Amino acid sequence: MIESTPAVTAPEKIFLDFAGIDVATVSYLRESVIGYRDFTRAAHQNIYPIVANPTPAVIEELEHLLDARNDVLWCCWIDAEDKITSYRVLGDLDPAQRQTFDKVRELGSSTAPQLADRFPDLGIGTTAWNNRLSGLAAKGLLVETRQGKTKTFRPVLEGS
Repeated sequence: MIESTPAVTAPEKIFLDFAGIDVATVSYLRESVIGYRDFTRAAHQNIYPIVANPTPAVIEELEHLLDARNDVLWCCWIDAEDKITSYRVLGDLDPAQRQTFDKVRELGSSTAPQLADRFPDLGIGTTAWNNRLSGLAAKGLLVETRQGKTKTFRPVLEGS
Protein backbone atom coordinates (compact mmCIF):
# COMPACT_ATOMS: atom_id res chain seq x y z
CA MET A 1 0.00 0.00 0.00
CA ILE A 2 2.81 2.39 0.85
CA GLU A 3 4.44 1.94 -2.56
CA SER A 4 1.19 2.74 -4.36
CA THR A 5 0.40 5.84 -2.28
CA PRO A 6 0.20 8.83 -4.60
CA ALA A 7 2.07 12.06 -3.99
CA VAL A 8 -0.62 14.71 -3.62
CA THR A 9 -0.66 18.38 -2.80
CA ALA A 10 -4.36 18.66 -1.96
CA PRO A 11 -6.16 16.55 0.68
CA GLU A 12 -7.17 13.16 -0.70
CA LYS A 13 -9.18 10.32 0.81
CA ILE A 14 -7.85 6.80 0.30
CA PHE A 15 -10.52 4.15 0.79
CA LEU A 16 -9.29 0.82 2.16
CA ASP A 17 -12.13 -1.28 0.74
CA PHE A 18 -13.10 -4.33 2.78
CA ALA A 19 -15.95 -5.37 0.44
CA GLY A 20 -15.94 -9.16 0.23
CA ILE A 21 -13.70 -9.57 3.28
CA ASP A 22 -15.61 -11.37 6.01
CA VAL A 23 -12.99 -11.45 8.75
CA ALA A 24 -9.73 -9.66 9.54
CA THR A 25 -7.58 -10.31 12.59
CA VAL A 26 -6.52 -7.61 15.01
CA SER A 27 -2.87 -8.17 14.08
CA TYR A 28 -3.64 -7.73 10.37
CA LEU A 29 -5.66 -4.57 11.03
CA ARG A 30 -2.94 -3.17 13.28
CA GLU A 31 -0.17 -3.74 10.74
CA SER A 32 -2.13 -2.82 7.62
CA VAL A 33 -4.88 -0.30 8.37
CA ILE A 34 -3.46 1.42 11.45
CA GLY A 35 0.13 1.12 10.21
CA TYR A 36 -0.82 2.63 6.86
CA ARG A 37 -2.85 5.40 8.50
CA ASP A 38 0.03 6.27 10.82
CA PHE A 39 2.53 6.22 7.94
CA THR A 40 0.43 8.41 5.67
CA ARG A 41 -0.41 10.91 8.39
CA ALA A 42 3.31 11.29 9.17
CA ALA A 43 4.85 11.08 5.70
CA HIS A 44 2.01 12.08 3.33
CA GLN A 45 0.04 14.54 5.38
CA ASN A 46 -2.59 15.13 2.69
CA ILE A 47 -3.61 11.46 2.56
CA TYR A 48 -6.58 10.40 4.69
CA PRO A 49 -7.10 6.60 4.86
CA ILE A 50 -10.68 5.48 5.52
CA VAL A 51 -11.94 1.93 6.05
CA ALA A 52 -14.72 1.27 3.54
CA ASN A 53 -17.44 -1.39 3.50
CA PRO A 54 -16.40 -3.33 6.62
CA THR A 55 -18.49 -6.25 7.77
CA PRO A 56 -19.75 -6.36 11.38
CA ALA A 57 -16.96 -8.84 12.18
CA VAL A 58 -14.29 -6.49 10.80
CA ILE A 59 -15.83 -3.57 12.72
CA GLU A 60 -15.75 -5.63 15.92
CA GLU A 61 -12.04 -6.38 15.47
CA LEU A 62 -11.26 -2.76 14.56
CA GLU A 63 -13.13 -1.47 17.61
CA HIS A 64 -11.25 -3.93 19.84
CA LEU A 65 -7.95 -2.71 18.39
CA LEU A 66 -8.88 0.98 18.58
CA ASP A 67 -10.10 0.66 22.18
CA ALA A 68 -6.83 -0.98 23.21
CA ARG A 69 -4.87 1.85 21.56
CA ASN A 70 -7.21 4.67 22.66
CA ASP A 71 -7.47 5.50 18.96
CA VAL A 72 -10.09 6.39 16.35
CA LEU A 73 -10.62 5.84 12.63
CA TRP A 74 -13.14 6.88 9.98
CA CYS A 75 -15.17 4.11 8.40
CA CYS A 76 -17.79 4.36 5.64
CA TRP A 77 -19.94 2.40 3.28
CA ILE A 78 -19.77 3.03 -0.47
CA ASP A 79 -22.41 1.98 -3.01
CA ALA A 80 -21.92 0.61 -6.55
CA GLU A 81 -21.62 4.17 -7.93
CA ASP A 82 -18.76 4.92 -5.51
CA LYS A 83 -20.92 7.26 -3.43
CA ILE A 84 -20.62 7.28 0.35
CA THR A 85 -23.95 6.10 1.76
CA SER A 86 -23.06 6.35 5.45
CA TYR A 87 -20.07 6.90 7.68
CA ARG A 88 -19.00 6.96 11.30
CA VAL A 89 -15.99 7.25 13.54
CA LEU A 90 -14.88 4.00 15.16
CA GLY A 91 -13.26 4.18 18.60
CA ASP A 92 -13.61 6.75 21.34
CA LEU A 93 -12.13 10.20 21.75
CA ASP A 94 -11.14 11.57 25.14
CA PRO A 95 -13.55 14.25 26.41
CA ALA A 96 -11.43 17.22 25.25
CA GLN A 97 -10.97 15.74 21.77
CA ARG A 98 -14.68 14.82 21.60
CA GLN A 99 -15.67 18.38 22.53
CA THR A 100 -13.37 19.83 19.86
CA PHE A 101 -14.46 17.36 17.18
CA ASP A 102 -18.13 18.06 17.93
CA LYS A 103 -17.58 21.84 17.70
CA VAL A 104 -15.85 21.53 14.33
CA ARG A 105 -18.63 19.24 13.07
CA GLU A 106 -21.20 21.73 14.29
CA LEU A 107 -19.50 24.59 12.44
CA GLY A 108 -18.45 22.59 9.34
CA SER A 109 -14.94 24.04 9.48
CA SER A 110 -13.06 26.25 11.90
CA THR A 111 -9.79 27.74 13.04
CA ALA A 112 -8.48 27.82 16.59
CA PRO A 113 -9.11 31.58 16.94
CA GLN A 114 -12.67 31.12 15.66
CA LEU A 115 -13.35 28.42 18.27
CA ALA A 116 -11.88 30.58 21.04
CA ASP A 117 -14.05 33.53 19.94
CA ARG A 118 -17.20 31.47 19.39
CA PHE A 119 -17.03 29.52 22.67
CA PRO A 120 -15.46 31.88 25.26
CA ASP A 121 -17.59 30.35 28.02
CA LEU A 122 -15.56 27.13 27.73
CA GLY A 123 -12.43 28.96 28.92
CA ILE A 124 -10.23 27.36 26.26
CA GLY A 125 -7.57 29.58 24.73
CA THR A 126 -6.49 29.68 21.10
CA THR A 127 -3.33 27.65 21.75
CA ALA A 128 -5.28 24.88 23.47
CA TRP A 129 -7.84 24.80 20.64
CA ASN A 130 -5.00 24.61 18.12
CA ASN A 131 -3.36 21.72 19.98
CA ARG A 132 -6.65 19.83 20.07
CA LEU A 133 -7.32 20.48 16.37
CA SER A 134 -3.81 19.38 15.40
CA GLY A 135 -4.23 16.20 17.44
CA LEU A 136 -7.46 15.36 15.61
CA ALA A 137 -5.79 16.04 12.27
CA ALA A 138 -2.92 13.72 13.25
CA LYS A 139 -5.48 10.98 13.90
CA GLY A 140 -6.91 11.55 10.41
CA LEU A 141 -10.29 12.84 11.56
CA LEU A 142 -9.85 16.44 10.43
CA VAL A 143 -8.37 17.88 7.25
CA GLU A 144 -5.93 20.70 7.97
CA THR A 145 -5.46 23.37 5.30
CA ARG A 146 -3.18 26.39 5.50
CA GLN A 147 -3.60 29.88 4.14
CA GLY A 148 -0.59 31.85 5.27
CA LYS A 149 -0.28 31.36 9.03
CA THR A 150 -3.92 30.36 9.44
CA LYS A 151 -4.85 26.68 9.70
CA THR A 152 -8.45 25.73 8.99
CA PHE A 153 -9.82 22.34 10.03
CA ARG A 154 -12.82 20.40 8.72
CA PRO A 155 -14.02 16.80 9.12
CA VAL A 156 -12.58 14.45 6.52
CA LEU A 157 -15.92 12.92 5.51
CA GLU A 158 -18.52 15.52 6.39
CA GLY A 159 -19.46 18.12 3.82
CA SER A 160 -17.69 16.19 1.09
